[in-house]
Amino acid sequence: MEKLDTRRIGIYLLFAFGYSWLLHLVIYLNGGLRESPELVAGTGITLAFALIAGSMFGPAIGHVAARLITREGWQDVWLRPHFRHGWRYWLLVWAAIPLLVLVGAALFFTLFPAYFDPQSEAFRAQLAAAGVSEGVELILFAQLAAGILIAPILNAVPILGEEFGWRAYLQPRLLPLGERPAMIWMGIIWGIWHWPIIAMGYNYGFDYPGYPWVGMGLFLWFTFATGTLFGWATLRARSVWPAVIGHGLLNGLAAGPALFLQGEPSTLLGPLAIGVIGGFGFSLVALYLFFFRLGGEPDPAPAAIEESADRLLTSEQLD
Repeated sequence: MEKLDTRRIGIYLLFAFGYSWLLHLVIYLNGGLRESPELVAGTGITLAFALIAGSMFGPAIGHVAARLITREGWQDVWLRPHFRHGWRYWLLVWAAIPLLVLVGAALFFTLFPAYFDPQSEAFRAQLAAAGVSEGVELILFAQLAAGILIAPILNAVPILGEEFGWRAYLQPRLLPLGERPAMIWMGIIWGIWHWPIIAMGYNYGFDYPGYPWVGMGLFLWFTFATGTLFGWATLRARSVWPAVIGHGLLNGLAAGPALFLQGEPSTLLGPLAIGVIGGFGFSLVALYLFFFRLGGEPDPAPAAIEESADRLLTSEQLD
């Protein structure tokens, strides 16, 4: 049985957390999220926004650093798409994320109908302030469609900065524990990595009971739930790309339910997927995968396909 390589894991975590948390510290020392200075006046792009985006590359830096320091080599970095076998997991994740976001939002608005705004008045007010009063429905539709169709592509580079570390390096090195324990530890580690910015009000804000500890704890469940879906798809496709697609989609659609929100509900509940109710669909899928689809050996089909293709190319070259 393969042993857990704690040295490589430790080096990876040191660089992944060290780089990202250093940038988070810079945010904290420069006004946090509330008072972060604009980089260019009038653009709305703050130092915090830029550094949070930059911190997403911490896991990828950890991946590269661990391989270089330990001279591990570059075999099986999980970047090959294995599309002939893995396309079904790409498509499954692409379809699942919008559906699960919708399920959570629908459940929240059903339980708390007073917060539902079918006319999207808040969104209309934002457009009106920008001088736009016509074609609001078309803009709303285009924004949601872009979140589904374009977000995975636009978000691919920064998301790969995370997933090249989480799912392409750390997850395989936790698999000697077993698939289920690996998913638990992935959720915990991925969630803790977010803690500094959550403590500064990211995702849940400041005005909730038990701030910031309740938000930090709740986010561990969110990273376990979404991470189990991304991790399972990565394992079965033997490629990091389904996780990149899913993570990019989630980031692009995460704020979608807020377009139909009025009032100020508890962020701990919803309607966004980070809330208990808003994330209900993700929780159900994660529990199903955890108990009924994880625990066995990763699907060897992609590796077999690649080996056959390599043999075929080699034989053609010899001829």
